Amino acid sequence: MPHGTLTVVGTGIRVGVQLTPESRAAIDAADEFLYVNAEPLGDRWLAGLHPRGRSLAPLYRPGADREDVYEAIVEAILQPVRHGLSVCAAFYGHPGVFVRPSHAAVARARVEGHAARMLPAVSAEDCLFADLGVDPATHGCVSFDATTFLARPRPLDPTAVLVLWQVAAVCESRAVAEGEHGANVPLLVERLTTTYPPDHEVVLYEASPFPVAEALVQRLPLAELARTLPTPQATLYVPPLARPTPTV
Repeated sequence: MPHGTLTVVGTGIRVGVQLTPESRAAIDAADEFLYVNAEPLGDRWLAGLHPRGRSLAPLYRPGADREDVYEAIVEAILQPVRHGLSVCAAFYGHPGVFVRPSHAAVARARVEGHAARMLPAVSAEDCLFADLGVDPATHGCVSFDATTFLARPRPLDPTAVLVLWQVAAVCESRAVAEGEHGANVPLLVERLTTTYPPDHEVVLYEASPFPVAEALVQRLPLAELARTLPTPQATLYVPPLARPTPTV
């Protein structure tokens, strides 16, 4: 098997302005450029970055098992690497933050003897801290995928910030079609109300993909979240109940 190379990069959240010079250089140097993006305008921009650019979005088939989709993405990335090509794969946001196929592709490429690396980028959580004025060092911060949060219960510290990712797809094992997200959000609320009061204010947050647009910031009582339909890209921010008790 000829040895290829793989570089996994992130496009950041805002179209066209958060791609780092290091990642852009990796795209320019690649023989093939593959990408996964969450926004149509971003797709058009990414397609124009490389003459052999190709979107992997068609692999997200509504109703397909998520694990099968992730495996298909990994294999699509590795196929040209196995033919000895230099491949750059780009993911929306930070490629290493809640993006399983990116980690799997890098790990598998290395096992097969190919050089593989991942470059950092701006994530949705980075944008959340900036837009909501949150310093994760003040109270501490814990992040979970919403489905993992429900599937593997663990004690919560209500004095720390809680960030839950992919709340619209909570407990969904299959790729969900547009407009069918959020059916299991009440299960998430039921779990949270074991620790937080129903009137505790939470925030549904979605970073803006455009430099000229504001982020989506929807503040609401926790109980009302059960009757709310989050956008597909929404992240749930749960502020602390109180300041932690200082230790001596």
